[in-house]
Amino acid sequence: MNICIIGTGYVGLVAGACFADMGNSVICMDKDSEKIEKLKRGIIPIYEPGLSELIEKNVQANRLEFTDDIKYSTEKSKVCIITVATPQDKDGSCNLSAVIEVAEEIAKYSKEYKVLVNKSTVPVGTADKIKQIIKKITNVPIDIVSNPEFLKQGSAVDNFLSPDRVIIGSDSEKALKIMQDIYSTYFKKNNRIMTMDIKSAEMTKYAANAFLSAKISFINEIANLCSKVGADVEQVRLGISADTRIGNKFLFPGIGFGGSCFPKDVNALIAIAKENGCESRMLEAVRDVNINQRKIFLNKIINYYNGDIKGKTFAIWGLAFKPKTNDMREAPSIDIINGLIERGAKIKAYDPKAMDNAKKIFGNKIEYTNYSFQVFDNADALILLTEWNDFRNPDFEVIKSKLKDKIIFDGRNQYNREMLKNLGINYINI
Repeated sequence: MNICIIGTGYVGLVAGACFADMGNSVICMDKDSEKIEKLKRGIIPIYEPGLSELIEKNVQANRLEFTDDIKYSTEKSKVCIITVATPQDKDGSCNLSAVIEVAEEIAKYSKEYKVLVNKSTVPVGTADKIKQIIKKITNVPIDIVSNPEFLKQGSAVDNFLSPDRVIIGSDSEKALKIMQDIYSTYFKKNNRIMTMDIKSAEMTKYAANAFLSAKISFINEIANLCSKVGADVEQVRLGISADTRIGNKFLFPGIGFGGSCFPKDVNALIAIAKENGCESRMLEAVRDVNINQRKIFLNKIINYYNGDIKGKTFAIWGLAFKPKTNDMREAPSIDIINGLIERGAKIKAYDPKAMDNAKKIFGNKIEYTNYSFQVFDNADALILLTEWNDFRNPDFEVIKSKLKDKIIFDGRNQYNREMLKNLGINYINI
């Protein structure tokens, strides 16, 4: 199948590389010419395990190419997949300008039947808007498909190649058949392709991300209550996750969720509810608990020093919103570090992959180190903000010898309190 991917972000690059790896001829298009030139030279703008190798393999096999020419991409392809960003507007709603622009361009350059697939996260009813736009531009038959992505950053390639399910929404049997053929290679043993109407497919993406966000906010609220009544949230987590109706995924207390999806999608779903006259009290609570969780952790640090952290130097481990990515979008570390700086603290930070993106956010307001243990030079305390494997089992004796105040603030509940206590290290977590 000849496929073009419009947008070379996380979703676009992963989808393009994985579709090409299954034998399709794939063109990845982006209007950012500088990014395209770097991709042609093998410079990948994001960190995602396995992605660079997959791109290199399929470029060499002539199954994957990069261009900034949407006319060329459209004319060469039967299936055009939109993966551009849909950022959040000030009111929390989803900005569709990039999606609309791409749809107009595809309609403009289509000379024969196309399947236009939307993988970008968009509000319910977007497909209907696209249909109307296309009708005004061309009489060429173009079927619209909603094919939401459910990739988990840090394991996106594996997710795409071995998906839990693939959701395809369309009112065209022809388009559904084409999309089923594309994805059939991923399901030789079990067919987990689910077809439905377009609006249901659009809603499924938001509902899935909102539910996972709710699990995170729920366990964080339980953790805060545990700290008040003297219960151990880790024991509580194990107790409830053993129930198969609940499960153990997304039930880890911490400083809340970030990234490009969960915060944006929760806010977008709240906006959709308001537009349609529906209450969204649970969704609003999920959002508010998540924002407050960062403040609670920041206050733990400030309260330990009796409200005065001016002049203190904090060693920060982890900047990305989660491990195995360099993504800093909506990262909890941003609010926490800014809160520390505003109160006169100094920051020395290290992250295995997110340093360059962090520099775009913090500039020279913080100090960056080349190695994880360099952050401890002249540091008063350690703050863990991202649970990279690199930080799981460090040499605590060395950490103790370097930290002036012998204290670890753990925003991800990674360490053993009793073990640290026996070493003479104070420990404050969620």
